[in-house]
Amino acid sequence: MLGSQLRRLREAKSVSRQDAGYVIRASESKISRLELGRVSFKERDVEDLLTLYGVNDQGERHSLLQLARDANTPGWWHRYTDVLPNWFQTYVGLEESAALIRTYELQFVPGLLQSEGYARAIIQQGNAGAPESEIEQRVSLRLQRQERLTAPDAPRLWAVLDESALKRPIGGPEVMRGQLEHLIEVSKLPNVTIQVMPFQFGAHAAEGGAFTILRFPEQDLPDVVYVESLTGAMYLDKRDDVDTYLQAMERLSVDSATPEHTVELLGDFLRET
Repeated sequence: MLGSQLRRLREAKSVSRQDAGYVIRASESKISRLELGRVSFKERDVEDLLTLYGVNDQGERHSLLQLARDANTPGWWHRYTDVLPNWFQTYVGLEESAALIRTYELQFVPGLLQSEGYARAIIQQGNAGAPESEIEQRVSLRLQRQERLTAPDAPRLWAVLDESALKRPIGGPEVMRGQLEHLIEVSKLPNVTIQVMPFQFGAHAAEGGAFTILRFPEQDLPDVVYVESLTGAMYLDKRDDVDTYLQAMERLSVDSATPEHTVELLGDFLRET
């Protein structure tokens, strides 16, 4: 996030990477790595770059310098680095900082809304042959991520689930019943909104697949769209890209069952399981 913001500020002032590197006594490639978030940040370097880029507003400087401090502070999820790929560590850190999380899921219940039994079944399926200790570590990570939903500074979570995610028999009938009951319970939280996109609607705005949009409390930070694949993930923060996904999410929210009707649908699915 910090690297992306620094890149945007540099480009807005038409400063080359070479000139930016000269100011902090570094190479052009070092600036490139900083902007990609691949190396750690020195607070002094960030201060010098902000001055070069004409960022004089004290509030904006404070926000970005705080990001630099946060970027160099290991989060709780760093205890799980042996089971977390690098590209997903980035997501967990962004999720932890988000004020609003909007997500659409096509195949599975989103990780933040999974019951323990469902999470274990998903993780076992995706990590066949892994030792039990690793499975339990991954389950623990997922459950710890969920704790933020009930924290004093909990983010707003707005999830749209395709009906297929709720009809896919993960872990057997008992696990699915537990998952559906969990969704009904979690939907009662004041900061959680759940909607179902029913089969009967047909084609819809997100046929391209699952995605998550993260919004942060600092107004000068852009939204980030997270799109996951089997071997990695994309983090999109360019305005045109984000706007496309925001429009798709808005359309999904309008076309899906209302939160009230969703609870009724979840009850129907539960009785059918």
